Amino acid sequence: MSSTPLKDHNRETRTFRIRAVIAFIIVLIALFGLVTRFYFLQVMEHDRYSALSDKNRVQLQPVAPTRGLIYDRNGVLLADNQPSYSVTLLKEEVKDLDGTLARLQELIPITDKQVERFRKRLKQRRRPFESVPLRFRLTEDEIARISVNYHRLPGVRIEADLIRYYPYGSSLVHALGYVGRINERELERVDETNYSATHYIGKLGIEKYYESTLHGQVGFQKVETNARGRVMRVLERTDPVPGEDLILSLDLKLQQTTEKLLEGRRAAVVAIDPKDGGILALVSTPGYDPNMFVTGISNKDYGALRESDDLPLFNRALRGRYPPGSTVKPITALAAIDSGSVSPSFKVRDFGWYTLTKNGRRYRDWKRGGHGVVGLNLALAQSCDVWFYSAGHKMGVDPMSDYLGRFGFGSIESLDLPEATRGILPSREWKRNNRRAPWYPGDSLNLSIGQGFLLATPMQLATATAVIANRGRWVQPRMLKGAYQPDEEKGFAVGEMEYDYGKGKPEDVQLNHPEYWNLIIQGMVDVVHGPRGTARRSAKGVKYRFAGKTGTAQVVGIKQDEEYDAEKLAERLRDHALFVAFAPVEDPKIAVAVIVENGGGGSSTAAPIARKVMDAYLVGEKEVESTEFESLMGYDHD
Repeated sequence: MSSTPLKDHNRETRTFRIRAVIAFIIVLIALFGLVTRFYFLQVMEHDRYSALSDKNRVQLQPVAPTRGLIYDRNGVLLADNQPSYSVTLLKEEVKDLDGTLARLQELIPITDKQVERFRKRLKQRRRPFESVPLRFRLTEDEIARISVNYHRLPGVRIEADLIRYYPYGSSLVHALGYVGRINERELERVDETNYSATHYIGKLGIEKYYESTLHGQVGFQKVETNARGRVMRVLERTDPVPGEDLILSLDLKLQQTTEKLLEGRRAAVVAIDPKDGGILALVSTPGYDPNMFVTGISNKDYGALRESDDLPLFNRALRGRYPPGSTVKPITALAAIDSGSVSPSFKVRDFGWYTLTKNGRRYRDWKRGGHGVVGLNLALAQSCDVWFYSAGHKMGVDPMSDYLGRFGFGSIESLDLPEATRGILPSREWKRNNRRAPWYPGDSLNLSIGQGFLLATPMQLATATAVIANRGRWVQPRMLKGAYQPDEEKGFAVGEMEYDYGKGKPEDVQLNHPEYWNLIIQGMVDVVHGPRGTARRSAKGVKYRFAGKTGTAQVVGIKQDEEYDAEKLAERLRDHALFVAFAPVEDPKIAVAVIVENGGGGSSTAAPIARKVMDAYLVGEKEVESTEFESLMGYDHD
């Protein structure tokens, strides 16, 4: 039987002491390291970490400027800013984005499309700690529901913002344009710093053209935030510079009266002040509500606008290119006599048709039996096609194209209408380059009566009419009248505003024979005031003298052996009705161009509209009585 050895207490004590000493040394080393690190951080690196701490606590935030307002010439507010509350997310503070979005959808209505747009905005370039909007125009109830759940929604904020509001909706959309959410492509074209807090930018019209003036300059503020990123107090602030308030030459009452006259039609009217080129009215119908586009239009609403047969999104006044028809006859007549192609006493015998060669193709007059012997004045008053065929044949294309170009056809002479198009001014070179064909005499005949290849916009027709009213003096159409300035006595004043449009004024139309202006204008006066004028009914009861010219533009061709019958054609295949005018003749204050798509004759449809527009501006008529309106309807062609 073996015995168990007794414990060696001395050895165990020695081992314990060695281990205790080693542990104590390790503790000392660790403590020394901790003290050394503490000294390094608190003393040696104090300034650095103090700055980093302040950066985490103090943030520099951009402050968006207030967008400038827009007024009409009488000080009526056309484009306003209204407060709106939005729910936004700060990506840097959101740990679970999908979960946060799901919780928000449980609290307030948020569509999948809104979530999709939010994710797109999240991917755009942005400054650190810049919030991204998810849904706009929150109600008070929705704000309350989010606020009481803040503790479950880190990174979610309710932010107040000013958004654009157009109180007159569709009445002014084609004149003003609208603002919308700024996108990545637009951010690349602007100063990123100046737009760092801006969510909206001008998309169309005046809002787009004067974006830099309306936007203003961004401000900045230093704010102290808590651990959750919420602003506790503002430490320092540099106020933003608000955008300038603009006054336009538009007359809201005239605009609304004109829109009422065009109700239910596809049409456009442009009215210009011949003295300074100020645009008094610019109407294209049908229109649409621009407020739908400010914070983002739904697919359903946009699809309905885009697919409508009436094209409400299309700005007919600026982009509609139409054969101007007989409305250009005053200019082609002026070209014929001033170039010496025919004399002012030149006459033709009109049998109802014109031929270039014996037994050749017949170019028909609008009056089937003809007008008999016709001179310059009657050719304008009765819109005799045969006189213009003959003069156009003798003249050829070169003088016609030259004179039409002097009046602004084929070019964009307006100053601040970014959607304006130049139309088509045909010439020998144009046809050779675009149609790969030579210019034929028959082309000159068509051009002389405003048909064929010539296409013009209502804006160009109004501009050319203003130049005629000024007897050749050019004024370029523009919307801007000046800067809005408050005035204690008058309520507001128009301040001077310098703006570089980047283009010079066209040369005034200088005639070889300035006295010929009288002949052309008298012919236009006789269109409405003469005993045989095509639009004489439109001048019934007028309190001023005006000059005008009717026009009818074919939509489909009619064979030589057929007669035009509107009742047999589908409504959208009928002729366009046109009319241009200026008044008063002695001291022109307004020049008007009207086009009614598929409206029939210019005298029966377009001329009464122009008359009522001029009445509204010159004598202050506000209401259009249907019986009175119908009494102005003429029944002559053209």
